[in-house]
Amino acid sequence: MEALDPAVRAMSYNWTIILDSNNMTGVPADSSPEMEDSLRCNTNDTDGYKQFYETAQMVTGLIIYPILCISGITGNTLSLIVLSHRDMATSTNVYLFALGVSDTLKLLNDLLYFIMLVISLNDPPAAETMMVNVYPYAHYFFTVAVCVTAWLTVAVAMDRFVAVCHPSRSKALCTIARARSVSVTIFVGMLLLSVPSAFRYRMQAVHDRQQNVTCMEIVTTELGRNKQIMVPYTWAQNLMRGIIPVFILIYLNARIINVLRKERVKGKKLSSRNRITLMLIAVIVAFIVCITPDAIMSTFFGKGYVEEDNKVKGVREITDSLLALNSAINFVLYCTLSLVFRNTFCKVFCAERFALMQHRSSKCIRNGEETHLQVSVYDRDTTGERCV
Repeated sequence: MEALDPAVRAMSYNWTIILDSNNMTGVPADSSPEMEDSLRCNTNDTDGYKQFYETAQMVTGLIIYPILCISGITGNTLSLIVLSHRDMATSTNVYLFALGVSDTLKLLNDLLYFIMLVISLNDPPAAETMMVNVYPYAHYFFTVAVCVTAWLTVAVAMDRFVAVCHPSRSKALCTIARARSVSVTIFVGMLLLSVPSAFRYRMQAVHDRQQNVTCMEIVTTELGRNKQIMVPYTWAQNLMRGIIPVFILIYLNARIINVLRKERVKGKKLSSRNRITLMLIAVIVAFIVCITPDAIMSTFFGKGYVEEDNKVKGVREITDSLLALNSAINFVLYCTLSLVFRNTFCKVFCAERFALMQHRSSKCIRNGEETHLQVSVYDRDTTGERCV
């Protein structure tokens, strides 16, 4: 049911989880300390999909994750610098700034997967020690980051919905102060919502009597074994982090696109407001595409990660890579689709070149007459003129 964070996978070759094989709720069956010394290691390594899982793990862990994490963290850092510039002070950009923070935390957490997998190839005991110390925090922050990203994307869509579909109310509703309050509320709310997941599992040394070896085992805490709490909590968490946001975003996007289609005049360029809206639609669509496979696996099929067979774990590698892609791609979308973002980027990082660009001649049309004005390429549509 619950998609465990990527950091947990680095040690998957020598630990497992206590679960009833017939339990499809994602809540571990009852287990007790007295029976833990009779458990076996590597219980999921006997099915026919072991090669598929190991291949998927190597491709995602050693190739895809380092590329996405390093490029994504770099891009998100640049985005945060640009979005914090005074020229970018809008309610929408407040949400995008908060989204950049959440995505960066998610990618830093994912980077641990790559680090631990590399260590495990050369020094398994060291990777095992690292896993024991890092896992509780990595799992918690992964859950928080995914939930925060989902609802900040909803906030961005709602902000655009008001601006496009109810423009007369946008000045009152789409304020910077309100956007900051909403962003903080989302962070705090998701931090609290994810608290039970931080206390769901614990690491423990387990002796396999049949193989006469000792391995690290993920066992459930007393809270994790409480089905009265964990079954409804797991459903609520999966709905809140995936299914509900996806349906809300599909509805809002459909409404926004419908309004833009009606406003579109053939042969004319899009207004500044509509160009920004199209960029945000691209961000929202990317989120929907990347989150949907994980949401379906977790909610509708009741699939977790460690407790599943190698076939499901191999698929999980792919769905988790899509989540990492979503956290890494926004900088590319901003640069590709937003002229305002590109110009602010140049203003921040290429000040001299931007100063020269500000003085170039632009051809504008005012009252049907063509004139030449010295205007900044960064000027927004505030004068009622149409620059070409």
